[in-house]
Amino acid sequence: MKLKSVDEIKDIARTTLKHEAEAVAGLVSHINNDFVEVVRMILNSSGRVIMTGIGKSANIAQKIVATLNSTGTPAIFMHAADALHGDLGTIRRDDIVICLSKSGNTPEIKVLIPILKLLVNKLVVMVGNTESYLAKQADYIINVSVKKEACPNNLAPTSSTTAQLAMGDALAVCLLECRGFSIQDFARFHPGGAIGKQLYLRVQDICINNEVPMVQLNDSIKTVIIEITSKRLGATAVLDKSKLAGIITDGDIRRMLLKNVEISNHTAADIMSANPKTIEKNALVSDALNLMRYNNITQLLVVDEGKYIGVIHLHDILKEGII
Repeated sequence: MKLKSVDEIKDIARTTLKHEAEAVAGLVSHINNDFVEVVRMILNSSGRVIMTGIGKSANIAQKIVATLNSTGTPAIFMHAADALHGDLGTIRRDDIVICLSKSGNTPEIKVLIPILKLLVNKLVVMVGNTESYLAKQADYIINVSVKKEACPNNLAPTSSTTAQLAMGDALAVCLLECRGFSIQDFARFHPGGAIGKQLYLRVQDICINNEVPMVQLNDSIKTVIIEITSKRLGATAVLDKSKLAGIITDGDIRRMLLKNVEISNHTAADIMSANPKTIEKNALVSDALNLMRYNNITQLLVVDEGKYIGVIHLHDILKEGII
């Protein structure tokens, strides 16, 4: 093993990224009428997209399947080797098969292709060698050829698999935009995790679990302190009867005490901040977070058509894993 210096390692990494970036940039010229026809065929199909391949191409195919499914195009992965041992039963007549391969001459692929052509109307290939057996058997060719691998020996699939992945993304995004796939659609397919929560979780879903701290304009500072402490949200709304008038935070209390103010001579109205920042209960939690960040605050008063109903705190958002 030959040890490399810090600068040498950095240079190797940068060179690798440059090679792969060049490979992806080269795909721009490969977007042709076949690509357009594949997009239209998938859009008009009542079946699914079946992605297949072997080796590293199989791994890339699985990722493309995941991207298609999450953006509104039903897709299934079928390993080329397993297809020859029973998994061909996955394919239905209306499905569209897309076969991924760098060389297009892999033995398993050569055996599989004649069978696939009997099962489906059209065969799409995403291939790195447009003169290969696979390319010659295809109805549509998506060209993912690259000049060389990032591997110094030009052997390990690096630039070629990056090109496949990028072309798969291009296909998925074309389908997404053609379908008019919206943020709401994305949220429907991603209900779990931070991404999903950012797209569907509402303020009312969180604040309903919190206490609802409130005091009246003429309440004493002692009452305010007790309310903030007991409700454990770091703030309390100040009401003028039932109308929201302001907010008092624990920071307001500390600043007042630092001034040596005689608290017995003051009421909530004396130390509150009028016109507090509020958010409607139906707003997205991600919008609440953005509002907190913009105003450098940690809580918002929640309202329902202007009527105060509770508090959402930064800690609530942290617990949901949105940040």
